[in-house]
Amino acid sequence: MQLETQKRYYTPEEYLELEEKAQFRSEYCNGEIIPMTGGTTNHNKITGNLYAYLKFALKGRNYDIYISDVRLWIPRYRQYTYPDVMVIQGQPVYTGTNTTTVMNPLLIAEVLSKSTKNYDQGDKFLYYRSIPEFQEYILINQYHHHVMQYVKTAAGQWLFTELEGESATLEMQTIDFQIQLSDLYEQVNFADSDEEN
Repeated sequence: MQLETQKRYYTPEEYLELEEKAQFRSEYCNGEIIPMTGGTTNHNKITGNLYAYLKFALKGRNYDIYISDVRLWIPRYRQYTYPDVMVIQGQPVYTGTNTTTVMNPLLIAEVLSKSTKNYDQGDKFLYYRSIPEFQEYILINQYHHHVMQYVKTAAGQWLFTELEGESATLEMQTIDFQIQLSDLYEQVNFADSDEEN
């Protein structure tokens, strides 16, 4: 006789309560809690480099930049996630009574890993596109110099640009910012990525 294991579904409130006490972060997708995979040193370096350059370039301007620990709520898809880097223009719009979860990023960047790249390029991008303020999506490969950039046009279409090689320059369209891939990948050792997720 085959036993069926019943999948447990959680309300957003139950997820948030569990997340407050959890040792490791999880994402929430329409009732399911999904544990996040651990980050690699290369993933951390790329995320840190992008954040540092953005923070310096946008200093004194009306933008907030967040890195990995700030949660994003996507109401249409009942999704909580932790983007690697988010840029918000103006004031953040929070959900709930605390300042741990935002709803209005202009730009999101994700560093791709082998285990999350299909999700980041597929369903997660679909979820992000439901955010009215969201205009630009940057996907950064951690295994070689390769960046994919999606920018929303005035007509509501998404324009795709692909960059390869350390001499290429990523020029963002929604904010006044550009970075050479050699700077984005500073101190990244691609030889280390063979064993990583």
